[in-house]
Amino acid sequence: MRKTVLVVSIIVLTALFAVGAVIFVLDRTVPAPTVAQRCRATVDGTAWSLDVEQSSNAALIGIQPLVRSMPARAGTIGLATAYQESKIRNIDYGDRDSLGLFQQRPSQGWGTPEQVMDPVYSTNAFYDGLAKIDDYVSMPVTDAAQAVQRSAFPLAYARHEPMGRAWASALNGYSEAVLTCRLGDVPADVDATAALRNLDARISRDIPVTAETTAKAGRQLTVSVRATTKALDLRAAERTRVGWAIAQWAVAVAAVTDIDAVQYRNWMWTRNTGDWHEVSNSPTDVVLSVGGSLTATPEP
Repeated sequence: MRKTVLVVSIIVLTALFAVGAVIFVLDRTVPAPTVAQRCRATVDGTAWSLDVEQSSNAALIGIQPLVRSMPARAGTIGLATAYQESKIRNIDYGDRDSLGLFQQRPSQGWGTPEQVMDPVYSTNAFYDGLAKIDDYVSMPVTDAAQAVQRSAFPLAYARHEPMGRAWASALNGYSEAVLTCRLGDVPADVDATAALRNLDARISRDIPVTAETTAKAGRQLTVSVRATTKALDLRAAERTRVGWAIAQWAVAVAAVTDIDAVQYRNWMWTRNTGDWHEVSNSPTDVVLSVGGSLTATPEP
């Protein structure tokens, strides 16, 4: 009997050891779950979420009214239109010859296929068309969008108006610290110097009136709010709004530009938290920090 108990005990212990070994190996070999990367604009208690590809495109579309001296409602119309047409993705297919963010048709005079697949070109083409519509500001969003797009589904744009309004309000600086992104860490092999150059290029692409950007401390870029406000021919009282527009645009493009932190006045967004939080210092410019490794001195 004792021999039987001893044998059973050895078998049980061996099995437990084997299970423990498997768990140990799995724990060391199975990667940690990836972060579900999403961005959202939360206004009046409702959050409107986009993935990082959509967010990057929405940043371009949403801030153009500020750049073009159009009302924020134009951004609501633009974002609602792009969501209905392409879900805010720069797709290379569509009905007949429709292409791009706004599903513009080269055969209908929107430009060449290469042009309408360029997000900057297609976005500006949409706003050029919108600016020609009399009283678009006072029209229902879906009617204004339809006046530009000539869609077979003229009422479909209305369903995306609340999302468009929330994102446009953030990207034009009317709603402060409401646009956030939950992102994974910037990969360690990212070259911070190259990331700064890429970020500077993206700023020039999306906000070409940005008058001054200054690289400093190896991984930071500062955007002058005062100079940008002046370049936009806006009053000094609008500086805070301009600053928040730029800061929240930066959060919206953080995933594709390796931005690690954004600070404006006494508020900072970081990848670590995914949210805005108050800090003690209060810069009057927008300070952008990139992640990655420093391998070279940034260009002046």
